[in-house]
Amino acid sequence: MSRIGNKPLEIPNGVTVNKNDDNVVTIKGPKGELTRTFNPDMKINIEESRVLVERPSENKVHKALHGTTASLIGNMIEGVTNGYQKSLELVGVGYRANKTGNKLVLNVGYSHPVEIVPEEGIEIEVPANTKVIVKGIDKERVGAVAANIRSVRLPEPYKGKGIRYEGEYVRRKEGKTGK
Repeated sequence: MSRIGNKPLEIPNGVTVNKNDDNVVTIKGPKGELTRTFNPDMKINIEESRVLVERPSENKVHKALHGTTASLIGNMIEGVTNGYQKSLELVGVGYRANKTGNKLVLNVGYSHPVEIVPEEGIEIEVPANTKVIVKGIDKERVGAVAANIRSVRLPEPYKGKGIRYEGEYVRRKEGKTGK
């Protein structure tokens, strides 16, 4: 039994949820609009202020899709209502970030600055030269862009230098010992 799938999703004021015959769900809110196609086997019922997801059988695949579908719809509602953000920190001597126009420019120890152009619907802020904030309404895309920025210079285990999520713990290793 899927606890997440059986739980009704509340629709806040100012948010509209629409579904067509092909299980394409469109959610509009104050921050924007998200559309996603779901598996045609899942039954998505929209009542006055709630969304209910039902599965057709107790098949293993349907059980897995039940919770996933409900969770994705919940994330879409949260995204158009409040939005999502991921914070990144640059740790290292001389590591810094700045924003030039729409592009994020990272100086992280390479011979050249690394430029990252955010995709449409994603906003990048640089409140300090060692901090980057990625914002957007789609949780999946915000996480993907943040992971892409982090992959430019992953945190290394010896000195802890690199780009890491805010609050991320980097497990440190002991270096070589001399004789």
